[in-house]
Amino acid sequence: MGKVLESSVDLIARELVIHHKRNVKALCYYTDGLVDAKLLDETVIRPLLQARTFYHDADEMLSGSQMMQELMTGLIIDTSIALLDTYELGIEGVLSGDTLVFLEGGDRALLLATRGWESRSVDEPQTEPVVRGPRDGFTENIRTNTALLRRRIRDPQLRVEGMKIGTKSRTDVNIAYIKGTVKEGLVEEVKARLSRISIDAILDSGVIEEFVEDAPLSPFSTTQSTERPDKVAAALFEGRIAIFVDNSPFAVIVPVYFWQFLQASDDYYSRYWVGSFFRLVRFSAIFISLTLPSLYVMLVSFHHEMIPTALALSIAAGRESVPFPALVEAFLMEGAFELMREAGLRMPRPVGQAVSIVGALVIGQAAVQAGLVSPAMVIVVATTGISSFAIPNYAASFSVRLLRFPLLIAAGTMGLLGFAGTLAMIVVHSLSLRSFGEPYMSPATPFRPEDQKDIIIRVPWWRMNKRPQLAQGDLQRMAPGQMPKPPDPEDKPKRDGGTYSVTDAEQSERRKKLEKKKSAKKQDTKQQDTKQQDTKQQGARQEEFSAKPEGQRAQKRGQVKLRAFGHGAFDRAGADAGKGNAQSGKRKKDRPWRKRP
Repeated sequence: MGKVLESSVDLIARELVIHHKRNVKALCYYTDGLVDAKLLDETVIRPLLQARTFYHDADEMLSGSQMMQELMTGLIIDTSIALLDTYELGIEGVLSGDTLVFLEGGDRALLLATRGWESRSVDEPQTEPVVRGPRDGFTENIRTNTALLRRRIRDPQLRVEGMKIGTKSRTDVNIAYIKGTVKEGLVEEVKARLSRISIDAILDSGVIEEFVEDAPLSPFSTTQSTERPDKVAAALFEGRIAIFVDNSPFAVIVPVYFWQFLQASDDYYSRYWVGSFFRLVRFSAIFISLTLPSLYVMLVSFHHEMIPTALALSIAAGRESVPFPALVEAFLMEGAFELMREAGLRMPRPVGQAVSIVGALVIGQAAVQAGLVSPAMVIVVATTGISSFAIPNYAASFSVRLLRFPLLIAAGTMGLLGFAGTLAMIVVHSLSLRSFGEPYMSPATPFRPEDQKDIIIRVPWWRMNKRPQLAQGDLQRMAPGQMPKPPDPEDKPKRDGGTYSVTDAEQSERRKKLEKKKSAKKQDTKQQDTKQQDTKQQGARQEEFSAKPEGQRAQKRGQVKLRAFGHGAFDRAGADAGKGNAQSGKRKKDRPWRKRP
């Protein structure tokens, strides 16, 4: 052990004598700075010193293996213990913060958990601030991160599996998922991709992302990184998998859809009208950030007739002293803006904010006064930059910034044809992507009606009854019919000492009475409508009858009277009687059947 870890000043080897007469010694190895000094003293050193008294009074001579078994079962009880057979596991444990104990005469070693290095406390996420919602974020300690996840998912089906990646770093990597909700094939696929990684060191979760994504050459990210435990918990409830890497405060979520990059945690903690409105703002922002410079250059360079006359004259007046074409002008301003953004990120935070704000104002004003750029171009680039800040995910924001330049070149060299063709290529490429076998643009394409409730807009929580189609098993998220409504005055429970005292049977009886009242009211309304309709029809008939001549009215009366007997002969007789009254001026001798031969 000493030869393997020689010349390491932070590796401590401490020798203890636990039996003076028989000269039985114990040797402890641990790494200074990676162990908790208090835990080491209470769980390792002190029990070994107590064993000195125990073995000093013992009459029977114990072997090294027997003494080690006694230590495990009777003396060292305040920490987890592992019995090791190989040096490799012992060395890995010591370098991870555990303590390795050898006993003279023993053929194996004890590995005791004494990890306790200094780490950053749980703090608010720096890259994903929220107005409303939890303010705790992941840290560089992987156990702290999984504990934050366990606080939100107290389900025994939550699984956290671990492995080590990196031949030199031996970095702990954990995958978390909810068994029964995630697809089993997805879990196996994630494990297979992680096991294929062969590298000397894993220093951050970003290294893992590049090894497991589906389209490594695409500008679009097919994995999502986040510092927020609540976002990871929500992803696991939907059937996704989270990858944790030790020494990294970012967890990786797979698989992902494009729409997730435009969703913020605030959307789910605010009222659905607020969340839906700001989602629409973000969708507008991503379109503006991607296309606004290209549209401006295209219109100014090739399609002047599409600009209103007053606006075209204003733009032409501003560009009168500019010596560069619109494409070069746009590249100059975009390059200056990206330079200021990068400088603001790399400098200390207070200084960086001042540099980005003051630099933008000073450089923009100076460029306009010098005649290098037009005022309209400054406005376009500033609007584009502000729109990119509205995208909540940094990876999605960077993808849009990157795609802006080929779109700008195509629009500046080929006009509308180049702009439309390049934009179509971007859309087709995004439609062809997959994330761990799932379509990247799902649920828009392929279209899934049930999943449309949480894409561009967010419906109320009481309407999202089911999980996305990505999950398996029981997709029911909540019981249906939970839309809140004001209490019915007839069904208001009585208060007794500040508590509701109405039983379920009484409430059921009241509901039945209310249903009876409602049905009776509907029946009365229906009868009244029928009576009113009959009255209207009878009045219409009376008016029609009164408007006819006297002869037709007499004929009609005869038909009505005889029709009451239900025989057609009477109808004809009544009709004849009516005709006779109408032709009362004719004599009977004029009738042909009265004449004699």
